[in-house]
Amino acid sequence: MLAVLFAAFGLRAGASATLLVEEPYGKLGFFTATGHTAVYLSGVCVQTPVILRRCAPGESGVVLSRYDGVGGYDWIAIPLVPYLYAVDRPDDVPLFVDARMVSFLRDRYRRKYLKNIIPDLPNGDTPGGNWYELVGSSYDRTTYGFEIATSPEQDEALISKLNSSPNRSHFHILTRNCADFVKDVINFYQPKALHRSYVADVGISTPKQMGKRLVQYSAHHPELELSRFIIPQVPGNRARSKSVHRVVGSFLTSKKYIVPSGVASPIFAGCLVAVFFASGGGRFNPGSGGMIFAPGHEPELPLSREERRADRRALKHLLAHDDIEKSARAGHEPWKHVQSEAEYGFDQHGRPVLEADVGTESIQVGITANNVLTIDAPQQLIQTLLIARLQSELQKSSVRKVSSSQIARDLQLLQRAMEEGDSLSDCDLVTDFTAVNSRQ
Repeated sequence: MLAVLFAAFGLRAGASATLLVEEPYGKLGFFTATGHTAVYLSGVCVQTPVILRRCAPGESGVVLSRYDGVGGYDWIAIPLVPYLYAVDRPDDVPLFVDARMVSFLRDRYRRKYLKNIIPDLPNGDTPGGNWYELVGSSYDRTTYGFEIATSPEQDEALISKLNSSPNRSHFHILTRNCADFVKDVINFYQPKALHRSYVADVGISTPKQMGKRLVQYSAHHPELELSRFIIPQVPGNRARSKSVHRVVGSFLTSKKYIVPSGVASPIFAGCLVAVFFASGGGRFNPGSGGMIFAPGHEPELPLSREERRADRRALKHLLAHDDIEKSARAGHEPWKHVQSEAEYGFDQHGRPVLEADVGTESIQVGITANNVLTIDAPQQLIQTLLIARLQSELQKSSVRKVSSSQIARDLQLLQRAMEEGDSLSDCDLVTDFTAVNSRQ
């Protein structure tokens, strides 16, 4: 059963440790492009988010990460699927997300599993802080995994060490950051495998340095059976994450830093350029050779440029059928209005749905691959949702971050939605909703 489960998650069935390098995003990604790092342990599970135990058959392991100011703890443990998607099951991952949906899923998970660590505010509202980054990471950014083989005995020893050591936060961005924590965990399994760089990172531990060092170390230790995979950012109307850099590379690739520095001190800027190239520049690509991770599927090769062009042609051909592209464009604004006004809930199987009033009707729209076609919602809205996902997946920047089977599944979902056809009542619902909004 455990072997089948791990095959479904796309990970090895034996004990393993995976270094996760996560791309920067949002405002923090604007000021620094070093990103975040965590470690996934396939044989370690949670008794509580701060107490570890060995996994039982059928469990998929845990992600350990260090964030500043989360309940006063140095590290928090979250099961793999919730850490990535803020849901309990792979089947519940939404097809396309916005900020409100992500906040809803994260807060639901917090209230269900993390309330003792991250309690409500006195008035019952959701608290602020960095806790939200512990769940639903893949809604914000793409992640690169570097997996090495471990042993059950090593897992037992790590569990004993972490459970018996004080778990109190002493976070420091320069000396005790997220990469320092991951470095210590990986070095527990493989002593001296990881270390910081005093050249490219001016002595600060960074996620990209940890990934690079593990790849280099594994090249001299083939018994570790290093494998690499990519966990893509979930499509949505949220900004895409940015490339991950080291400290000097982050400075040089940012015009807001390097241009003023070059004007103020050309010598200083020149020294930085020399350090950048002397340390290997940006040659290490964390996504190179990575298979695509998708919940519920075995890992696959990423989509090639040729396959992307072929899939874009297939989508264009599909949209030309019955002038669906024009229909989708007509429904795009109503969909945005529906989404902005909607509430989020769950169907009878516990899968996320969008709940909205369209004209005089109350509707539910399934937003996962397993319920998008099973709920009686206006077909135009379903088609618009699926088209938005496909267009996001087939962007030029997504070439190496999606697999052909994911595209094939989504094209098939769109084709099935088209075959059900846009009924007159569907058109009336969208027309009624547009009229309501125009009056408002």
